[in-house]
This record gives sequence, structure tokens and C-alpha cells, in this order.
Amino acid sequence: MKVFIVAGEPSGDALGGALMRGLNQIAPGVGYDGIGGPLMQAQGLTSRFDMSELSVMGIAEVLPKYRHLKRRIRETAQAVIDTRPDVLITIDSPDFSLRVAKLVKAASDVRTVHYVAPTVWAWRPGRAAKMAKMIDHVLALFPFEPPYMEAAGIACDFVGHPAANAPRASAQEIADFRARHGLDDAKPLVLVLPGSRRGEVARMGPVFGAALGRIAATRPAMRMVLPVAPSVADAVRAQVATWPVAPLLLDQADMGTEQGQARKRAAFAAADIALATSGTVSLELAAAGTPMVSAYDFHWLSRMIIKRMAVTDTGSLINHVTDTRVVPEVLAEDFTADNVVAAVETLLADPSQQAEAMELTMNQLGRGGEDPGLRAARAVLARL
Repeated sequence: MKVFIVAGEPSGDALGGALMRGLNQIAPGVGYDGIGGPLMQAQGLTSRFDMSELSVMGIAEVLPKYRHLKRRIRETAQAVIDTRPDVLITIDSPDFSLRVAKLVKAASDVRTVHYVAPTVWAWRPGRAAKMAKMIDHVLALFPFEPPYMEAAGIACDFVGHPAANAPRASAQEIADFRARHGLDDAKPLVLVLPGSRRGEVARMGPVFGAALGRIAATRPAMRMVLPVAPSVADAVRAQVATWPVAPLLLDQADMGTEQGQARKRAAFAAADIALATSGTVSLELAAAGTPMVSAYDFHWLSRMIIKRMAVTDTGSLINHVTDTRVVPEVLAEDFTADNVVAAVETLLADPSQQAEAMELTMNQLGRGGEDPGLRAARAVLARL
């Protein structure tokens, strides 16, 4: 069996790695081709090019890289057409993935599966109908998503999210992490997550730094930990060099994949709260039981367009899954140092307010059930 699989960012690499692990368990001997990061490569993929080339989000943000991305779309689609795999699996990154699938469908009968349903419940609801022209099957992370896809004529299976069943740091691992980095007296310990894309780091970094500097000035025992995504390591270092306070940088570049993931889990669980760029990392925080402030900003042009297409008032996955607004958000034009400081201080005053919603989210996404990567693999194989 031949699988062509494509991911364009770290969260997609995590999903792809879990799916491939499931396929390897159920159908040993699968041959892989495509694009992915270290977690997918650990499961047997040799990536055709560096996944970080595709890590772009936002309408205006794509424009400077448009020609390069168009070339990569054509190259990737042609590779699928030439190699004729049993299935093409694209993971998130719809601006790239769905264009590849469209070209593939126009020139072949290769089956197409897209992992991560489009957020039609949040913005641009018409995307589901457009997807039906090039996607045969969708793997959904959330239980409320299949009806949206099925109404558009696309087969869809809810498979859960790997964060729900990911290994959790033990009390000993948390204690060891704190001791190793001299964090035993940190009050509070704040996890800082400025994004996994260069554009995000550039936009979020200055405001994060200004806000955290002001908070630290009134909380001298406060410490910060920032796990560095390998794809943006140099951009993160350049940003934090300008901050008034220096976080502890956890660089995974000098660690093996498993060690790096274990260290990251310990950091997430050890933190009292997190200041996080909005995205799927919120599910990792919920899995660790770490309350968060969620923040995001787009390029001004993207902001104007997205606001007109939005059909919800929240971007937080925790808020969506639980139908609450318990996770505070600082978004778009409200993303200022003043507002971040206020949100973080409010959360520090009562960090327990999100506990119930985080637990409910994990239960909704399949905690305690079959591994989502294995469920995704079964769903792909069942519909071939």
C-alpha cells in the first residue's frame, strides 16, 4: 500500500505522525511519500522538502510567498499524479493542501482524504461545499463537525484529537523539570507560546514581551518558560533578545524527538498558566490542565477580511467545544500589551476557573478511548 501524505506545520506533523503510527500498526509495510516534519519522518516518511516552507497563515501573509507556494503546489500535485498512490492524505494547511488535491483530482482518480475539517462553524461556511469537489473523505477532530461535512456530500469520520490521549507528564517528571532548571521557587511559572509560524512570532512577540515585562515588574518571583518550535527557533531568539525579561528557552534542536516531546510535556504541566497564541496548542494545554490566556492578531488586511467572514465570536477551541467563553481571548485590534496584562493578571487571580472546561474538552475529544491516530488509520483503511 502506498500513501502520499502532506503536512505543512508542526500541529499537522503531530497529527500525521500519529496517523502513520496507526497505519504502521494495522497495515505493516505501508510505503510513504510526501511532505512532513520530524514526527512523520520518525514513522517512515522522507520529506520531499522542508515542511516549514508551507507554514504560512492569513490572507495577506501568503501574498509575499505566493509564487513559491504555487510552484510547490504544482510540484507536489505532479508527484502524486506520477506515483499514483492508493490514497493522498492532506493534513490541515488548506490553502496548500486543497489546491494540491484539486490538481490531483483533475488529472487522476487517486482517492483524497483531508485530515482536519475546515472550521466552517467559525468562518467561511461555504468552504465545505467547495471541498466536496476535490476531497472524498474528511477526518474530523471534533464530534460536532461530521454533520457539516456530510451535508456538503463528503464522507466524514470523527476520530478525536491526539492531544486527548497523549502521554501526560508525571508528578516526578514535573518535579525533575523544575529542579533541573532552578524553577522550584518560581511564583508564578508562566508558559509563553508565541506561535509556530514566523509571521506569528513577528506579530505576537513584541506585545508578549512588553506585557510580560510589565507583569514581571510587579511579580519579581515570576519565571517564564518558552518551548521553541524548531521551525522558528532563530525567529524566537531574535524576538526574546529584545524583551525586558528573558524566558527560559527550551530548544528541542539538540534533543531526539521523544526526549524533546517529553521535555515539552513537562514544561506544559509544570506551568501555572500559559500565554498562548491561539491555535491547536490550546488542546495541548487543556490536556496538561494548564489554564491559558489566548491571543492572536493577523496582518491588518487579513483582519478586515476575516472579520467579515466570521460566524462566531470566539477563536478558542476550548470555548467552541464546551460552548462557553471561559478562556479569555485578546484578539485582533484588542491585542495590546494593556489588554494582555489585564487578562493574565485576572487569570493569575483565579487560575482554577478553566479546570472544568479543559476536562470536558478532553472527554469530548476521546480521552480514555482508542488512540485518535489509530482511529484515523482505521477510518482511512475502512473507506478505501
